[in-house]
Amino acid sequence: MTSQTTIDTTGPGDKIPVAPSDQRPTTGLRGHPWFTLITVAVGVMMVALDGTIVAIANPAIAKDLGASFADVQWITNAYFLALAVTLITAGKLGDRFGHRQTFLIGVVGFALASGVIGLSSSIAMVVTFRVFQGLFGALLMPAALGLLRATFPAEKLNMAIGIWGMVIGASTAGGPILGGVLVEHVNWQSVFFINVPVGIIAVVLGVWMLLDHRAENAPRSFDIPGIALLSGAMFCLVWALIKAPEWGWGDGMTWAFIGASVLGFALFAFWETKVREPLIPLALFRSIPLSAGVVLMVLMAIAFMGGLFFVTFYLQNVHGMSPIDAGLHLLPLTGMMIVGSPLAGAMITKLGPRVPLAGGMAATAIAMYGMSTLETDTGSAVMSLWFALLGLGLAPVMVGATEVIVGNAPMELSGVAGGLQQAAMQIGGSLGTAVLGAVMASKVDSDLPGNWTEAGLPPLTDTQLGQAEQAVQQGAAPVPPGTPEQIAAKITDVAHDTFISGMSLASLVAAGVAGVAILVALLTKRGENAEAGAGVGHI
Repeated sequence: MTSQTTIDTTGPGDKIPVAPSDQRPTTGLRGHPWFTLITVAVGVMMVALDGTIVAIANPAIAKDLGASFADVQWITNAYFLALAVTLITAGKLGDRFGHRQTFLIGVVGFALASGVIGLSSSIAMVVTFRVFQGLFGALLMPAALGLLRATFPAEKLNMAIGIWGMVIGASTAGGPILGGVLVEHVNWQSVFFINVPVGIIAVVLGVWMLLDHRAENAPRSFDIPGIALLSGAMFCLVWALIKAPEWGWGDGMTWAFIGASVLGFALFAFWETKVREPLIPLALFRSIPLSAGVVLMVLMAIAFMGGLFFVTFYLQNVHGMSPIDAGLHLLPLTGMMIVGSPLAGAMITKLGPRVPLAGGMAATAIAMYGMSTLETDTGSAVMSLWFALLGLGLAPVMVGATEVIVGNAPMELSGVAGGLQQAAMQIGGSLGTAVLGAVMASKVDSDLPGNWTEAGLPPLTDTQLGQAEQAVQQGAAPVPPGTPEQIAAKITDVAHDTFISGMSLASLVAAGVAGVAILVALLTKRGENAEAGAGVGHI
């Protein structure tokens, strides 16, 4: 039996036992690191593609199934809620039963749920099976990182995660374009059916290529109360963030769910100190680099996803682009992520994560500041410059923060670490959209009445003003049918100028968040625990 080592988690006292990987030198395809990377990349591509391709299909789904705007929102919210709530628990399942099995179950379930959605005849069926997509996606994503962590030696892990990030970037970039083509030339169902053949390929490759890896100290029991407390706390937090725009940030319901979430996390933390095999050993967070990586992932997602949320409205509603054109205009961003991710992996391997992460967040902060300067008539060249800089800044952060989290966790907790990475990103994205959305709404509510009056437009009732504010928050011009052309032009100018002022303020806030993240990045360091297995495998 292999000997057991311990890793000091930079806190006084406790040490977390770390079992070495069960890797063996591989002579064939099964278990070979690069073929493992190819296999998990296909599965991850299916989930990443689904994240953007479905948004393009929503209008067609609403029209075909007679769905309301609220129904369409739940197509996204149901998936996100199921994914965010179960990611860490799903990672634990991979640690317990093996990441290969968990990955394959996730792929099969995600593909089957996608096929059923394509056959759905009601919005209720679509939403229900979007929940199943989220649940199976939660199994798949941490398992993919767990397989990479177990297969690649430390000196190659950054490069592997860089290519993994490149696949996510390429899939995210291709989603709006592929979705637009499928919806326009086939139907909305094809957006979901496309996951079926991709899933079949991932399963065939997985059965053929993947080798199961289980750490010596993998958990043997489940912390059921811990799972319930963490899931409940995550649900209350994500639910509050989803409903806050509808309820309002000052509403008692919003703060009731936030309070319940805080209480749930506190009870979870207390319980984890009492149970023999906790869901998340709290000593894990005594690793300052790992904790900094989790915080960094949250801050990055707030700045990126929150700031980018308004860019799609800016391109489509202010510049009047089609979804496909908007996707093409975002290619400099995703293109730089595709190119920059493997380069970032090589840079982090050579220099360590601290400098690339701080530099990446600095580039992100500058890019978000640049996006605050966009106007209604800004040309494509200037937009592309800021989008490209944003992608260049995000690449090392996606790669480096992931490696810091997964690489600083013990081998037997690699699935939990992968779940933490994904959960941090999902919560950060939700926080960014909610908080920056509140910033946008506040700015629009403050500026629109004055701008409307200064333009000499007819006064609005309170109801009309509320409707106009909701439209302007999305960059749309609230022009009533039959409005004379001259008045319609004035309304459009006021709407777009007010939206730009709100987007500018939100982008500045995002830039500030990225600036704070620079300081957090300085607390990171290379994944020392991963180095315990360095040189074990053959690549």
